[in-house]
Amino acid sequence: MTKIKRSHRLVDITQYLLSHPHQLISMTYFVDRFNTAKSSISEDVAIVKDQLQAAGVGIVETVSGVTGGVRFIPYLAKDQAKSEVLTIIDQLKTGDRILPGGYFYLTDILSHPKYLQTIGRVLATKYAHSGATAILTAATKGVPLAQVVSMYLGIPYVMARRDSKVTEGPTVSVNYVARTNGRVEKLEVTRSSLAEDSKVILIDDFLNSGGTIHGMLGILKEFNSQCVGVAVLCESYRREADLSFEFDSLIKLGQPNTETGELSLEFGSIFD
Repeated sequence: MTKIKRSHRLVDITQYLLSHPHQLISMTYFVDRFNTAKSSISEDVAIVKDQLQAAGVGIVETVSGVTGGVRFIPYLAKDQAKSEVLTIIDQLKTGDRILPGGYFYLTDILSHPKYLQTIGRVLATKYAHSGATAILTAATKGVPLAQVVSMYLGIPYVMARRDSKVTEGPTVSVNYVARTNGRVEKLEVTRSSLAEDSKVILIDDFLNSGGTIHGMLGILKEFNSQCVGVAVLCESYRREADLSFEFDSLIKLGQPNTETGELSLEFGSIFD
């Protein structure tokens, strides 16, 4: 096999690391892939590491030893994160977004790849060292958020539904009280979708009364699993003050101006 030029190797190594976040990759893999000495691969990785960090894309960790290798961890510096989240805040200030029940229209944000990429990188940075092994969200608005964070953390996500699907097989369900209307709601997940003793991040699009999060916490108890973080895109000024869980929000929705109707939006608790 012909040896590949360094310039080509650098592109290939960069692409491979970016597409396998948080995965420990043996140096031997690249040695065999490029038919190149390990010393040359180590130099290549050092170049990629410096450039990715300088560009603010992420951190490349090298782990020594027989079972060691190289691992890419997506990372977004706080200043850059605030700058990118500010573009989302500006977008949220357009149009009539307040919905009945105190909810907030977020669909255009949740369907836009640029905004999802920002959200994913910010949350992946926050939970990079949480030890999470899975993400749990509720259908349907939380799914795009969970999916993009799942991609950046390199862990699976699980979707809790409010109704049964015969194609899902055996399920585990919990009932909880929706604080906005006092009704009893149900969330359920496929039994095989979440392993026992998992470490889980809960993700949702909007935090108002906290009922959905309480429901997902109930699911974790059924699986003897631990919550290592709760994250929402937006928290409401109407949210309950006595929530039994801590959470991180990217954006905080304040009370609208009664005279002008103008929305009050600011950075969420993740930036505190």
